[in-house]
Amino acid sequence: MSRSNVYVTRMIPQETIDTLRQFHDVEVNPHDRALTRTELLQLVRGRDAVITLLTDKVDGEVLDAAGPQCKIFANYAVGYNNFDLQAATQRGVIMTNTPGVLDEATATHAWALLLATARRISESERYVRAGQWHGWAPMAFIGQDVDHQTLGIAGLGRIGSKFARKAAAFDMKIIYTNAQREPEFERQYGATFVDKETLLRESDYLSLHLPLLPETHHYIGAQELALMKPSAILINAARGPLVDEKALVVALRNKVIWGAGLDVFEDEPILAAGLAELDNVVIVPHIASATIATRLAMGKIATDNVLQVLKGERPLTCINPDVLN
Repeated sequence: MSRSNVYVTRMIPQETIDTLRQFHDVEVNPHDRALTRTELLQLVRGRDAVITLLTDKVDGEVLDAAGPQCKIFANYAVGYNNFDLQAATQRGVIMTNTPGVLDEATATHAWALLLATARRISESERYVRAGQWHGWAPMAFIGQDVDHQTLGIAGLGRIGSKFARKAAAFDMKIIYTNAQREPEFERQYGATFVDKETLLRESDYLSLHLPLLPETHHYIGAQELALMKPSAILINAARGPLVDEKALVVALRNKVIWGAGLDVFEDEPILAAGLAELDNVVIVPHIASATIATRLAMGKIATDNVLQVLKGERPLTCINPDVLN
């Protein structure tokens, strides 16, 4: 088999790069940052395959820059909002993602955000590190209870359902919205299917696990925040644009809701003005899948997809299957 030319737009686990290099020539972005648009257009030229990140917008211009010999763009992510699938299919380019392997890590991370926000972990740690702690105080950093509270879940897909199952440890009441009811899940976990307004009004904790679609863009905005309890906490480890970030800043500042835990943002890495100054929000840099095993598994799927396609075989996780017909 002749060696093809593969470009990787950001460093992924070395083990997966080493596997790819056994069969093909591989070049990796040497910088610890996302490529600029100009760099992306230049560096994909002449490649037979490209492994991308969510930060890389792959549209017709990028596909044309790569050239007609390019067979696959493989996203190192489960999401693919950065891909123009129609443009790729029109050009006969296969697009893939890395589903399944990051579900558990992301669900657990959403719980980490929930607990950290409820118990004011980040705020109190900053206080200690700044040398401001002078001893135990009965009214210092009082947070919210988690046990026996109402947990609202928007989206009961792979990640949302795993997130929901972990609520059993805290004996929580589960309510959820979803594209369709899940009777078996309801029977097993005592969950209740509700409409969006009920979800907003009754949730003590509301965790978002929705895909980013035109109809879910700004799923949470000023109107929705106003319906939530003043004691409610919002968690988003799904997609940044599900939340109107500017409206959230206003709501947090004015105590419309009690707090929020965010792993994703509307315009990453830029935050809405004022968000970083608020104490009642936990903000972390899009690390929901950042465990050793998960990132390695993501790299393996991405590179396996490339290896399969360059051998003339079907990829494992094609997201534009019409191109295979």
